[in-house]
Amino acid sequence: MKLVTYIYEGILRAGVVREGEVFPLVQDMLSTIAGRHTHVAEGASVLLSDVTLQPPLLNPPRIFGIGLNYVEHAAESKMKVQDVPTVFMKLTSSITGPEMPIFLPPQATQPDYEAELAVVIGKGGHNIAAAAWKEYVFGYTILNDVSARGVQLATTQWTLGKSFPSFTPLGPWIITADEVGDPHALNIECVVAGETLQSANTRDLIFRIPALIEYISSVTPLEPGDIISTGTPPGVGLGRTPQRWLKPEEDVVITIEKIGSLRNRTVAVER
Repeated sequence: MKLVTYIYEGILRAGVVREGEVFPLVQDMLSTIAGRHTHVAEGASVLLSDVTLQPPLLNPPRIFGIGLNYVEHAAESKMKVQDVPTVFMKLTSSITGPEMPIFLPPQATQPDYEAELAVVIGKGGHNIAAAAWKEYVFGYTILNDVSARGVQLATTQWTLGKSFPSFTPLGPWIITADEVGDPHALNIECVVAGETLQSANTRDLIFRIPALIEYISSVTPLEPGDIISTGTPPGVGLGRTPQRWLKPEEDVVITIEKIGSLRNRTVAVER
């Protein structure tokens, strides 16, 4: 099932996409996820082409980022892979949606792109066993972990450098877990200004989704709507020679097999 949040005739709603049409849901996306059911509201559907898509989940309780989760990405970043997942936070105020701008203010120095598979938690839990991980996954979406490397790497704490407004493009929709099947066998790529800069497969994840759910939930109970962004493959601007930072007026398109494509365009801002 393909779930979206959208605006039509000035009204914000959640909906289900079927064959190019959007059918409105009774509840908003977070309530739908927490209830683990999709009740279609009464009323006519509308064409997907006639709506304005928003981030599929506007208000996740938390966004957990995972760093250094592909061996080659850790190598290009010149960082050691840890014995446990490297977890950081992205602020929910940084979320933006498909076809929306990525703003590049001057203080966001060395802006970088990161294509990532994101997991949407459907059921909360504490101390979740890795073997039970499927019970807790609602679905999957695409997340671009945009990062201002100059801010991120100025200290050992990464959150602020990854949380400028618009630095978490999300979408274009959530695909329910049953339609994705094995999330560890998906091609993933990032194309910037027409050039393919990242191309990999989620089979190369160091810490896979069961391990991430087990580890994070051993520290803090997971909540419905939490997002775990599983990390980025090699090819980021930080690891290139010469380094390749995002510039204004560039299209950034991330495509993940069975999910779709997330497109955004960079825009310079004065401050």
